[in-house]
Amino acid sequence: MAAKKKKAGYMPARKNDPEGVRARFLDVAAELFQSRGYCATGMQAIFEAAGVTAGAFYHHFVGKKDLGLAVIEERVAVEVEQTWIAPVREAKSTLEGVTAVFKNIAAQLEARSAVRGCPLNNLTLELAFADPEFQGSLARVFANWQSEIEAKLKQDMNEQLLPRSKPGPLAAYIIAVYSGAMALCKVQQSPAPLLQCLPELRERLAP
Repeated sequence: MAAKKKKAGYMPARKNDPEGVRARFLDVAAELFQSRGYCATGMQAIFEAAGVTAGAFYHHFVGKKDLGLAVIEERVAVEVEQTWIAPVREAKSTLEGVTAVFKNIAAQLEARSAVRGCPLNNLTLELAFADPEFQGSLARVFANWQSEIEAKLKQDMNEQLLPRSKPGPLAAYIIAVYSGAMALCKVQQSPAPLLQCLPELRERLAP
């Protein structure tokens, strides 16, 4: 097979590193699904971007759907954990954590040349209605996200940092505000909607 031109930003995969090859496929696919969409990304584009053969791919994945499910579980869910769940969990309060998340993500969007939206939202809009396995995998990411925020809200209420209310619906509301704001950011190509929504959300989370 002729040598492929290296893609910017990717290190070549080592043929004697099976786990590294698998991780490379996941990283490349996550990036392409975010920039092009799952359905618009062909397998050949993934092979070329990864710089690895089709044979190596099928050693790790049954097919594109198997890869897509792995991206959701091993990349998208991890990103939600790192960018949302962990900062809120580790903050003094939900108010402090959510404020930091909104501001941090707005700053990241401002620094980029294009706003591509939330990876979880993008895949949800594209795939949740198309396939029950994708729907289930995406739903689990949302459910864990909501559960973690709900736990933080309960902690705030127990510590009298937040008036008592139903933490489950409030957690869903927080996610809905963020998801809607990110959709507006994508269509407007601006982080402004995140910052516009934040004051109202802060008021809802204030003591």
